Amino acid sequence: MKDNKKSAGSKIAGFFKWIGNDIKEIGVTFKDGDWKTRLSFVIMGFGPLMRKLYARGIAFLTLEILFFYYLFSFGLGYLVKFGTLGTQESGWSDTGLRVYGDNSFLILLYGLLTIIIIVGFIFLWRMNVHENYREEQTIKQGHQLKTNRQDLHSLLDSNFDKTLLALPVLGIFVFTVLPIIFMICVSFTNYDYNHQAPTRLFTWVGLKNFKELVSFGSAGFGSTFFKVLIWTLVWALFATFLNYFLGMAVAILINKKGIKFKKLWRTILVMTIAVPQFVSLLYVSKMFANDGLINSYLMKWGVIDNAIPFWTNPMLARITIIVINVWVGIPYLVLITTGILMNIPEDLYESARIDGANAWQMFRKITLPYMLFVTGPYLLTSYTGNLNNFNIIYLLSGGGPQNIKMVGGAGNTDLLVTWLYKMTVNDTNYCMAAVIGIMVFVVTAVISLVVYGFLPSVKDEEGFQ
Repeated sequence: MKDNKKSAGSKIAGFFKWIGNDIKEIGVTFKDGDWKTRLSFVIMGFGPLMRKLYARGIAFLTLEILFFYYLFSFGLGYLVKFGTLGTQESGWSDTGLRVYGDNSFLILLYGLLTIIIIVGFIFLWRMNVHENYREEQTIKQGHQLKTNRQDLHSLLDSNFDKTLLALPVLGIFVFTVLPIIFMICVSFTNYDYNHQAPTRLFTWVGLKNFKELVSFGSAGFGSTFFKVLIWTLVWALFATFLNYFLGMAVAILINKKGIKFKKLWRTILVMTIAVPQFVSLLYVSKMFANDGLINSYLMKWGVIDNAIPFWTNPMLARITIIVINVWVGIPYLVLITTGILMNIPEDLYESARIDGANAWQMFRKITLPYMLFVTGPYLLTSYTGNLNNFNIIYLLSGGGPQNIKMVGGAGNTDLLVTWLYKMTVNDTNYCMAAVIGIMVFVVTAVISLVVYGFLPSVKDEEGFQ
């Protein structure tokens, strides 16, 4: 524990030392630099242009012009209103004309984008300063600067990785990073049904939504949140490990010597995977309905007098979902574990038999450790995937049966992710949905980080090599 604290402390100290050295380098560059370098502090790319490095100089200068054009023609207007998210609501004037006011949604979105662009510009400016420093040092040491031709050629040679990744990184930022940051910001507002942009404004409310999420009062979300969270964790546990061990058992049974038609059994399992999952789930959902195939035949044969409430009894609905998920998930696990079982050295089993080990001992000492070593990362990703398994719950039970004691439209079989969906689509309670989205991320991240350190393939990387 002490070593971990020292390591964390040294990293923090190293970070601040790096910041200090960077600031010092900027000061030294301005103090010792020539007039071209000093002017580049204001006009980016001026130094490279004067040194005839036109490609770099034009690139820096163009980006600076684009930044200030965006800032003063568009971004600054939203950034000024970012603190309040707007003050003027849309409405009608006394003369009956439509008056368009502020749009809190656009102010939040473009204000956030402007802040990120400003931060990016600061890093770009720092690159410009470093570039001038590097060029001056190269000249002072008597070396020749790269030509424009060499600069452009490097984009397809030594810097080709940057050229290749530029567009994907931009796409990740626009379609992944920005929406995540936007969602986090929404969780600190009162963006809900009563504050709908553009007709109504919403504003910042601080930690109010987070407090409401863990509040157990009459209007609080605390009771519902913890019920849904516990069921989410229990569901993920059963959905992951039942499939895993039952799938492994079926694979071992098929691979057992003396079993006939092995290819047929594996082909049948592959065919079940070929059917789209949403089709299977919708069909099975109808089969287990009160007037579905199963209840109809059981009553027809006189086995039961009344329909079994598969989807209306909370506990039975949860059990039914877990059982159906086993039926859906086993074929995948059988195919995965079959390939791994075939790669376990047969010599290990032969040695165990000679030593008098029985089937259970060989499974516990040879098969299971090997399987856990190879499939440990899969188990972790499968568990985290089941925490967010929207399809199974929504297509089978729709999160029901409903519970009047649960707020936000949550049902007895809702996971956090399906509850989030209902609050977004049905209740348009975007601020609380954003808070739940953050909690889903926190739960998933914590479990992943904690469990990852206990995986056999991480703890004993050389164990099976």
